[in-house]
Amino acid sequence: VQLQASGGGLVQPGGSLRLSCAASGGTFSNYAMHWFRQAPGKEREIVAAVRRSGTSVNYADSVKGRFTISRDDAKNTVYLQMNSLAPEDTAVYYCAARWGAVATTPSLFAYWGQGTQVTVSS
Repeated sequence: VQLQASGGGLVQPGGSLRLSCAASGGTFSNYAMHWFRQAPGKEREIVAAVRRSGTSVNYADSVKGRFTISRDDAKNTVYLQMNSLAPEDTAVYYCAARWGAVATTPSLFAYWGQGTQVTVSS
């Protein structure tokens, strides 16, 4: 499956952004979908995940209550709505797909989008 992420940009603290990740080349509904992020000098970390059915989602503690992951299987797209953004959210955000179950370790993923830069700064 091929993944194309978009929607990043520069936003002021307290602002919002919506990331999108469009998938092609596979049966989207068979994949658990995830968002990771990687800040300069730091390891890639899980941000949010949504199961194949879309009925269960998981979030990193640092984004709970501010970020919302969702999926639209009819459009083969996963979204990440980010509200109340803070400077520490600045990173390159990656979408990732995994056949079957949700995971949190980057090495377990074969399918990655190209990344989209999110910068939170005044």
